[in-house]
Amino acid sequence: QVQLVESGGGLVQTGGSLRLSCAASGLTVNRYTMAWFRQAPGKEREFVAAVGWSGDSTSYADSVKGRFTISRDNAKNTSSLQMNSLKPEDTAVYYCAVNRLTVSRYAYWGQGTQVTVSS
Repeated sequence: QVQLVESGGGLVQTGGSLRLSCAASGLTVNRYTMAWFRQAPGKEREFVAAVGWSGDSTSYADSVKGRFTISRDNAKNTSSLQMNSLKPEDTAVYYCAVNRLTVSRYAYWGQGTQVTVSS
């Protein structure tokens, strides 16, 4: 059974930093794209960042470019999202996803971790 578990969310002030982690079990992630999405209250889920299987290829939403960094450790079956210069509009539930089917459809999803940025 595939399981993705996110951690590292919490409450932070504007301008602060958080590091999210995603631990995968039940599959070997080194064959798949890994990504992060987020969903704010009353809004649709949106793409945040993705990293290719080797870690060399990354992509970001325009809203987080230059502030967020996605990485992966295939040996540990994990992905991380370093978030700097956080803004109140970054407040959302953040989800880890693995195995891209389309740009917004992934085969496996975590349960999410809450990130709240206070102004």
